[in-house]
Amino acid sequence: MTKVKIGLSPCPNDTFIFYALLHNKVDCEGYEFEPVFEDVESLNEKAFQIELPITKLSFHAWLYLQDKYSLLDSGAALGNACGPLLISKELLSNEDLKTSTVAIPGKYTTAHLLLKLFYPYITNKKEIIFSEIENALLKEEVSAGVIIHENRFTYLSKGLKKICDLGERWENETHSPIPLGGIFTRVTEGTDYHLAINRIIKRSIEYAWDNMDEAIQFVKLHSQEMSEEVMKKHIYLYVNNYTDSLGDDGNKAIEVLKNKFNTVLS
Repeated sequence: MTKVKIGLSPCPNDTFIFYALLHNKVDCEGYEFEPVFEDVESLNEKAFQIELPITKLSFHAWLYLQDKYSLLDSGAALGNACGPLLISKELLSNEDLKTSTVAIPGKYTTAHLLLKLFYPYITNKKEIIFSEIENALLKEEVSAGVIIHENRFTYLSKGLKKICDLGERWENETHSPIPLGGIFTRVTEGTDYHLAINRIIKRSIEYAWDNMDEAIQFVKLHSQEMSEEVMKKHIYLYVNNYTDSLGDDGNKAIEVLKNKFNTVLS
């Protein structure tokens, strides 16, 4: 067996996707996978050091690293009605936002790219790990924040208010799903390696769907503060047909994001 490290987040979609391959429930083609659990921005930062041979990345981060990492067809988080939200404790106007401190879940997250695209006048930003943004708002440490992942299911119950669904705005303006994150292999590993890892991930996804009750037990280990209901909502939203295969629509959406990214850089 060839041991290989794989970077993933502890979020339900990743633990669900990778459960089977991490536990040798499917044909792993001679590989034994060692998980490196980090929040997505930490994985983004590791990628700039080219640390991991396989890793989850925000698409925003990858746009800086296209010569270093290759996108896999399986395992990605794209979709509709699943994008980041800009929220606050009290509703804020565009004028308010110009002078507000806004929490972001990381410089290289796709959420931050969307914020730059739609709110270029927001300049006071504070990087906070995604799971702490709601609390920072409740404590009034920041005036607004961009939330991702399962927080879209919890912010209302905490009395927080939506200013803008950034994913919905993206979909309305581009007529394409929002590319959030993908799974990538290091370019130096080669094409055969890339294709093998893609096959293994695809098998792992199929196994998880066929053995949902089994896979969810692993998900729970890494999401102990989350209810099973929220875990399942998270999985059903972020593990979808684009996760199985990007397809034409998914690849076109990524090209749109590349073009938008270039306008932010210019």
